[in-house]
Amino acid sequence: MYFLKRLLTWWNSQTISTQIFTWRKGIKVGEDAQGNIYYKTADAKRRWVIYNGEIEATRVDADWHGWLHFTWDETPSDKPLVHKTWQKPHQENLTGTDAAYAPTGSIRRPAPVARTDYEAWQPE
Repeated sequence: MYFLKRLLTWWNSQTISTQIFTWRKGIKVGEDAQGNIYYKTADAKRRWVIYNGEIEATRVDADWHGWLHFTWDETPSDKPLVHKTWQKPHQENLTGTDAAYAPTGSIRRPAPVARTDYEAWQPE
């Protein structure tokens, strides 16, 4: 069953065809803080990432995203981007998880704040 999942699905790690392609043609160019590994072909026409753990596109930070999409040619390992002091570290999309943002008064908070500025509609 594991072999069939690897053969046919990408969300259970890399597919076997991707693994073979990476082994045959891939040149490792770097790794990010999350352990994702980035590759390119010898002619630099294809670039891809092998995720460490969950396969979620938002786990690729902006530096590597730009390289993957040919926005710049140098990898963040070779030429790190200059970051502003006000920029926060990269964080994956947390929507749908327990760590997702819940504003004050949200029923998703552990202890919702009682609201006085809202009166719920009650049927008569």
